[in-house]
Amino acid sequence: MSKHTSAHTGATPPASLDPALCAHPVFSDLHLLTLIGETRSYTQTARRLGLSKATVSQRISALERATGVPLVRRTTRAVTLTAAGLQLVEDTRPAFARIEQSFAAVRDLASQPRGLVRLTAPVALGRQYVMPMLADFLSRHPEIRVELDLNDRLVHLGQEGFDLAIRHTHTPPDSSVAWPLCDTRSVLVASPDYLARCGTPACPEDLVRHACLVYLRAGLAASSWTLARTRRRQPPEQVSVPVWGPIKANNSETLRDAARAGLGIALLPDFSAMPALQPVAQAGPEGHPVRAPSLVIVLPDWEPQGFFGARIYAIRPWTPQVPRAVQCLVEFLRAGFAEISRGWPERPLPGQSDISR
Repeated sequence: MSKHTSAHTGATPPASLDPALCAHPVFSDLHLLTLIGETRSYTQTARRLGLSKATVSQRISALERATGVPLVRRTTRAVTLTAAGLQLVEDTRPAFARIEQSFAAVRDLASQPRGLVRLTAPVALGRQYVMPMLADFLSRHPEIRVELDLNDRLVHLGQEGFDLAIRHTHTPPDSSVAWPLCDTRSVLVASPDYLARCGTPACPEDLVRHACLVYLRAGLAASSWTLARTRRRQPPEQVSVPVWGPIKANNSETLRDAARAGLGIALLPDFSAMPALQPVAQAGPEGHPVRAPSLVIVLPDWEPQGFFGARIYAIRPWTPQVPRAVQCLVEFLRAGFAEISRGWPERPLPGQSDISR
């Protein structure tokens, strides 16, 4: 074979390749750049890749040296891509998405589902129900690992790299895939001691004379509660009442415990209230043990409206293919929530309030 047709040995880059591209791990760094484009954060990108923030910064600097133009613009408040960075990300993102899908498909050919699932859930729901389910799930699927983030903040799944979210909502986002896990409702609850001291409300208007334990959302507390009931052969009735109380909190377990301590009437999602609605052994007259709940439902024929979600969903960012580990976890959660939700308080039937009043 002549020297003009000899194969390239790797000692020097072929003429068709830019030497700068061969001097750096450019293709992995391009993937890193696509993640920065999604997360707008060096910290979140480093977390998703299991790297240090300094390593991410060094690799982006190396990529900028290889291209000869700035790709990322950093300020004290934000990380954004330059026009050149945006072009690179837009041109390479589809290829990396196909690579990721192909790898996931090949990995799912294994007899055992495996891999890491990053899962986020609200604090109360995660502590009381999701975590106990995960213990059983992981014992059945030893090749799957779960990274559980308990957070009442509404996280951005794509930007923060989560595979799955458990959400308590009325309507899941259109940009995601959602599996309904179970229905849920809101309830008003108080301790028997509080009701013995302050009286039991007979109608929603009575709440203005009671201490109400209010949920904080995004740092703001509701100034009123809206309740509705459905009566047989009559239009639905809806009432809004102003509320006040000695404590406000952004966690339903905290409000539940405040209600158990006799501080007032709390508006809670049923899954958070349920443990306190179950009868437990207590000291009765003359020291004899009796079984009684630490909380009871107030105004049982009225349902609070528009505050907590009406259904619990498993939600994931849309992709053409669902990783097998994620699919297994969703199926397990659907079965688990269907079972446990059978014991949650039921919605009042139409006409039930006619009997109770």
